[in-house]
Amino acid sequence: MSELTVPQHDQPISDVEQEAEQPGAAAGGPPTAEVVEHWVGGAATRGSSSRTAEVFDPATGEVARHVVLAEPDDVDAAVAAAREALPRWRDTSLARRTAVLFRFRELLNARAPELAAIITAEHGKVLSDAAGEVARGQEVVEFACGMPHLLKGGYTENASTNVDVHSLRQPLGVVGIISPFNFPAMVPMWFFPVAIAAGNTVVLKPSEKDPSAALWVARLWQEAGLPDGVFNVLQGDKVAVDGLLTHPDVASISFVGSTPVARYVYETGTAHGKRVQALGGAKNHMVVLPDADLDLAADAAVNAGFGSAGERCMAVSALVAVGGVGDELVAKIAERARAIRTGDGRRSCDMGPLVTRAHRDKVASYVDVAREAGAEVVVDGRGVEPDADGEGFFLGPTLLDRVPTTSRAYTEEIFGPVLSVLRVGSYTDAVEMVNGSPYGNGVAIFTNDGGAARRFAHEVTVGMIGVNVPVPVPMAYYSFGGWKHSLFGDSHAHGTEGVHFFTRGKVVTTRWSDPSATQAHGGIDLGFPTNA
Repeated sequence: MSELTVPQHDQPISDVEQEAEQPGAAAGGPPTAEVVEHWVGGAATRGSSSRTAEVFDPATGEVARHVVLAEPDDVDAAVAAAREALPRWRDTSLARRTAVLFRFRELLNARAPELAAIITAEHGKVLSDAAGEVARGQEVVEFACGMPHLLKGGYTENASTNVDVHSLRQPLGVVGIISPFNFPAMVPMWFFPVAIAAGNTVVLKPSEKDPSAALWVARLWQEAGLPDGVFNVLQGDKVAVDGLLTHPDVASISFVGSTPVARYVYETGTAHGKRVQALGGAKNHMVVLPDADLDLAADAAVNAGFGSAGERCMAVSALVAVGGVGDELVAKIAERARAIRTGDGRRSCDMGPLVTRAHRDKVASYVDVAREAGAEVVVDGRGVEPDADGEGFFLGPTLLDRVPTTSRAYTEEIFGPVLSVLRVGSYTDAVEMVNGSPYGNGVAIFTNDGGAARRFAHEVTVGMIGVNVPVPVPMAYYSFGGWKHSLFGDSHAHGTEGVHFFTRGKVVTTRWSDPSATQAHGGIDLGFPTNA
């Protein structure tokens, strides 16, 4: 079976980090082991870090390297470097800032395969999927290259007699980005191109599960001519996260992760006076109406359910079969799922491993959870024989049918290659199921009825909707974000909402005396100013 891909503009690009058991931290690490360091003030550094965590090759199960875990002093150092670089970068002209963005874009285009290989080695997704992640991230870089237009203010002449008013937007200052394991390049690129182009300086805290991509990006920024200190990488765990959330010199936090952590980030960050956008978890439904093309729907369900081993916040995890289409649709999905080749992402397989052994085991446990609740296990991925060496973290495509809505297999975000099929009698029942979920990230409907599709888009309480598109990830010039427990804060990622998040507005009211006027001064008047 061919690679699990969809057309470029439907490529899933966003996801949330799950609360899987963390790799064990240790003091130091083997002297011969490669260590992934911080990037502060234009140079790699271990700083004061004495702790490290293991970074695995998930296809083999072996420890590939170690990553340093920040101490509070390291947080202070990274923020100080960003604060020191801020005045110079903030005052750099838009023309020069965008020239650096364009240079970064060209370098990324030329060397994208390097970044994709790093992602596959540490995350496990197949190379074609990693390349798609980089490509969608590049779209945000290209969007940010238009920052001079996006930062234009307004001007009103003679708003009052001889009084002019104009508006402008200025950068926030030092901004923090906390990104998940499942898109180590794409998710940070939702934020930092816009933040940097707008004149901010950045401290990025990547996931400790796959930290090398962030360091590679830092070096690319330096090669593009970005001044040292504008882009910094702080490796670490909760110590680093809490340090950014509470640091008085950090103006904002951008986060993508699970709902419980997103809520914590939002509450902690705002309590410390920061602007926060915290994108949380998801349980994305795909509704299939009786008039849908079932072959198209089956292809879409497989691609969206099992691509990147289901480790996407936009993955379809709940397929809602309406009317009598369930039996035929399940049979078509099962046939396709059994043909998927699972293995090492560097071997042209269709689907790779999960990111850690603990996460693989947690995802696999939902098969028994669903069966105990009365679901039918149509395809059981626990017995997969992967095309890989060693003891990688593999779980094959898993298809569950007739899953009760009371089962944890339905109510919880699994974040793995487990697709649950639920059956309802009518369109109204399907909408009620979607709207009854506490999550509101993405949803799709498959139908040939334009009226039903239009009604669905209007009625569902979800932030991103696909019509015959299983992974409705918007282009960079639209915003990405969900509703309900899928978002804390009122700002989505990238697009014009991203520009507004990383800037603050000012309005300047100006009056100049007219020397030719018969009365140059208005005299004393203690009344509230009015426009006339």
